[in-house]
Amino acid sequence: MNPTQARLPRRQLLLGSAAAIGLPLVAPMAWAQAWPNRPVTTVVPFPPGGGTDAFARPLFAAMSRTSGRQFIIDNRGGAGGTLGAGIAAKAAPDGYTFFMGAVHHSIAPSMYPRLDYNIETDFVPVGLVGSVPQVVVINPSRVQAKTLAEFLAFVRANPGRLNYGSAGNGTSHHLAGELFKIQSRTFITHIPYRGAGPALQDLIAGQVDMMFDGLGSSAGHIRGGRLLGLAVASDTRAPGFPNIPTAPESGMPQYKVGTWYGMWAPKGTPAAIITAMQDEMKKVYALEEVRNTWTGLGTSVPNLWGADFGRFVSDEIKRWAEVVKTSGAKLE
Repeated sequence: MNPTQARLPRRQLLLGSAAAIGLPLVAPMAWAQAWPNRPVTTVVPFPPGGGTDAFARPLFAAMSRTSGRQFIIDNRGGAGGTLGAGIAAKAAPDGYTFFMGAVHHSIAPSMYPRLDYNIETDFVPVGLVGSVPQVVVINPSRVQAKTLAEFLAFVRANPGRLNYGSAGNGTSHHLAGELFKIQSRTFITHIPYRGAGPALQDLIAGQVDMMFDGLGSSAGHIRGGRLLGLAVASDTRAPGFPNIPTAPESGMPQYKVGTWYGMWAPKGTPAAIITAMQDEMKKVYALEEVRNTWTGLGTSVPNLWGADFGRFVSDEIKRWAEVVKTSGAKLE
């Protein structure tokens, strides 16, 4: 150090040294203010056409319009959503990769003995995206029932004759079906797929008989008459679907199962960028078009962020562990 440097204040010396070696003089908050300056990718761990996609696509399309930046989806389906989760967990925590998971990721710790990620420790919770009830939905050309009571009468008289598709082993579709079978004392064969989208395609095509689906992904098909919703698994009828009765109304008072979708970032993502992402989401949640879209999917826009969302996920992990234990559900 030369005498001139010795007389400089420490802060000025550090700034001068940084400039001399070409380091950027940008504080963490300034980085967040510049975010995003390139496309932001969100890993969706299911194929296109499922419930996660039903919320992700309108959300990111609106965010791209309001921000003037690109928010894009990377569909990585497989292993009940755990393959994409593992990919997202290992992404660089630079604010340009996020993860949009679902209730399935609170079930997975109880179903998959060796996950290569931990949803509670390898991610930072950003916020809840949507929450919808499960719907008991049938292909009306394959199943001759107009109500849940008629459906139950048929499956009790014909054990094993019907099958149900799911988004994969260990997903909420799978567990909702197993819980339904326990509570209704019926037997319906489980057919796992690599996502709700492919399962729905086969349901509409008549390759499977029914699903216990998140209402968001079935909504358009129910409105179009391709599928028939017999009951929603909640205490109240779903927004936008007042004609579908609840399971308690239909003779199954204990059958209550919901599907939710949420946003995370890889562990280590700067807190200022997490806040900036939340702000972008809140902007579009305030738009009437987005609110109307959420109503059309059977829900309303949420308000659960950060640590509160993280606590919600932790509680869900505990709750689903009990369901898995009670049902005896296993990977097939």
